[in-house]
Amino acid sequence: MLVGYVMVGTNDLDRAVAFYDAVLGQLGATRYIETERGISWSTDPGVETSFSVILPFDRTPSTVGNGSMVAFGVSDRPTVDKLYQKAIECGAADEGKPGPRGGAGFYAGYFRDLDGNKLNVFCIERT
Repeated sequence: MLVGYVMVGTNDLDRAVAFYDAVLGQLGATRYIETERGISWSTDPGVETSFSVILPFDRTPSTVGNGSMVAFGVSDRPTVDKLYQKAIECGAADEGKPGPRGGAGFYAGYFRDLDGNKLNVFCIERT
């Protein structure tokens, strides 16, 4: 299955953008769409997939989705550790330090961004 883009809400766009510039910059992601209501980042020059933070369209307060999570896939454990640590340094809340999860080479770290959105960074190591 192909995911084209993921969006999370914020109530403080400037603060959220500073957080994601720092965290997603660890993956080489750069801004490719900027409006007064939201910003999108991508690592893909063709922009087939992206991540966005946005002020809600209906102009009501942004809230956290119960049971929702965005996961960033990376190539190896050191990259998981690096991205997780950068998120924590930028003010993210720990939701589970990086480590093996559930077998099959799955390794992940979990955190909540400054608005409370749950995210993780993971890799699957094949032997």
